Amino acid sequence: MKVYFYTLGCKVNQYETETMAEQFAAAGFAVVAEPADADVIVVNSCTVTAVSDQKTRQAVRRFKRNNPKSLVVLTGCMPQAYPSQAECLQEADIVTGNKDHKRVLEMVQEYIARTVDILPHETGELFENLPIESFGGRSRVFVKVQDGCNRFCSYCIIPYARGRSRSRSLDDLEVELRQLKAAGNKEVVLVGINFCCYGLDNGHSFVDPIALACSLGFDRVRIGSLEFDNISDEAIAELSKLPNFCPQFHISLQSGCNNTLKAMNRHYTTDEYKELCTKLRKLFPDAAITTDLMVGFPGETEEDFEASMQFAKKIGFEKIHVFPYSSRPGTKAAAMPQVPKAVKTERAHRMMAVAEELRNNYLEQQVGKEVEILAEAFHGDHFMGYTKNYIPVRVTADRSFQDQLVKVRITGHTADECLGTLLTD
Repeated sequence: MKVYFYTLGCKVNQYETETMAEQFAAAGFAVVAEPADADVIVVNSCTVTAVSDQKTRQAVRRFKRNNPKSLVVLTGCMPQAYPSQAECLQEADIVTGNKDHKRVLEMVQEYIARTVDILPHETGELFENLPIESFGGRSRVFVKVQDGCNRFCSYCIIPYARGRSRSRSLDDLEVELRQLKAAGNKEVVLVGINFCCYGLDNGHSFVDPIALACSLGFDRVRIGSLEFDNISDEAIAELSKLPNFCPQFHISLQSGCNNTLKAMNRHYTTDEYKELCTKLRKLFPDAAITTDLMVGFPGETEEDFEASMQFAKKIGFEKIHVFPYSSRPGTKAAAMPQVPKAVKTERAHRMMAVAEELRNNYLEQQVGKEVEILAEAFHGDHFMGYTKNYIPVRVTADRSFQDQLVKVRITGHTADECLGTLLTD
């Protein structure tokens, strides 16, 4: 039988899709690249915004409409957070949440035309994971080291979709990392729902899995998005001693206004955030600091929005993901006075203009530099690759340098990538 996987959302979801794909492959399924060829279609959903839920519903309905004979499975964050809504999707033959990723294969094999119960998260549950061995042959592989979140920000449904924070044991992590290294992977990205909370439940620090990966000989070790939690001076100093650690820090800000941060239940101020950025740039001169910024949070005034926009300029982020607030039923913010949709849209456009200006300035500063990139896919007359601080570079070439570290000179840039010429033969 053939199975197709469709993934929405974050790098953790991408990792978990790969674990399921390897499990299906080991059971004799052929993992295919097109849904039209599939007997089974697995949708791994995201629920971070209402738009994410809408995309999930559209995907499930589209797959069943176009492939009526295929078995459609809905899993991931959306059914975990909103099981009653997910179960209303009649096009999904099997509905299950994050709690049961490891049983999706079993559910498919035992399918008897009924909806599967969604098990709730429990307090004190342990980290559970299915290891992967190759990550589909990609140049950059993701490895999950932490799951869940204890923050309960007033706008966020993720603690209900993912459960409380829990950490993977270093011994278990080492086994998977060694397998990926043996498979020839040069770059590993360690990911988690709230990465900086790694170790709070097992006596370690979030630096420990990073140091472990660096010690195993990967050319590059990168981390996914970070929250403000637990990024101490000692942790920054330890990271600066790891030569194969990539100085790319995606630290979620959400708002550059203290009033809004307090209403969001974010436990830091803009001054504290700015101080952290200053420390990172001091120890990592080539650091790229990127972030997420929400606009139109309930109660956000025009003055609050202006403060947030000016703070973004003050930090000078290398890249910003801008998105309007999306009400999530079951969160405190959903009951707060809402900002009109038209206002949210207008503010998003203004903030995106700031983001584009900052991005353009950053890429312009790279022109003339000689950098090392990890080459990825070859496209006939060029290949793409990323620098250690995650700048995408398009390099003119007449052959593939797939999975090789090559030196290039940056000669120009477009709106969101640099252009380069090859220096390495």
